[in-house]
Amino acid sequence: VEPLPGPGRAERRRAAARGGRGKGRRGGPPAGASTASGTAQADPPAAPLSRVEARRAARAAKDSVGVVASRAVGELFITFGVVMLLFVTYQLWWTNVLAGQETDRAKEQIEDTWAKGEGEDDSKPGAFEPGEGFAIMYIPKLDVVVPVAEGISKPKVLDKGMAGHYGEGKLKTAMPSDKQGNFAVAGHRNTHGEPFRYINRLEPGDPIVVETQNAYYTYEMASILPQTSPSNVSVIDPVPKGSGFTEPGRYITLTTCTPEFTSTYRMIVWGRLVEERPRSQGKPKALGG
Repeated sequence: VEPLPGPGRAERRRAAARGGRGKGRRGGPPAGASTASGTAQADPPAAPLSRVEARRAARAAKDSVGVVASRAVGELFITFGVVMLLFVTYQLWWTNVLAGQETDRAKEQIEDTWAKGEGEDDSKPGAFEPGEGFAIMYIPKLDVVVPVAEGISKPKVLDKGMAGHYGEGKLKTAMPSDKQGNFAVAGHRNTHGEPFRYINRLEPGDPIVVETQNAYYTYEMASILPQTSPSNVSVIDPVPKGSGFTEPGRYITLTTCTPEFTSTYRMIVWGRLVEERPRSQGKPKALGG
């Protein structure tokens, strides 16, 4: 029996070509098939999600209420922190800058008034209007030079960096030129120029000089009351209680808030007049005269 005729040469070539399409180079396994070590070379495409599964996945991808709330609270705290930082910067730094400008202008205005001979006689009762500058105070040990204005109004006097004379109503005290009495002044200890910040460092004998249009008044620090109630107005009496003074004289009282950065209590420093020197005779020794 004759064998069945085999395929022709052309057919054999086409069959060989079809069989080699799924192989890698040099007859390797088809793409996507496992190798001899069992490692897959490509993953099959994932099956598409059903509509229900897609909805569940979308809900899971959204932030929970707790996450959203915590994020909002965090942003709120950050904003609050920035605002507080700006407020502290304003209080501790910028108010001092503004007060420095105010006191420079006030000092120049006072000295200009004196130079023109237009100042009021400070020995006359009520000679100065509230907020009007009339003297300059020097505390050499603390390197303090601060204008003194009438009254203790915060917006008109103290917050402008000046020291304020207790000169109104029941708190009215003497002027430096008075032959007897207590010249009492208030000043900020912190912020707004803080002229009395370090008066706690004064010691008995340290000079405090007040310059007016007519004279220099030199006081010597005598005693200090580290803390007392704001309602204790006896500290500015003509003979201030707690000062150690026992008879009428010519005194000075400095008052300021304490502890620092609070207004809970008052710190008091007292001094006694030791020299009255006309301005025409030049500066006193305490100011290098």
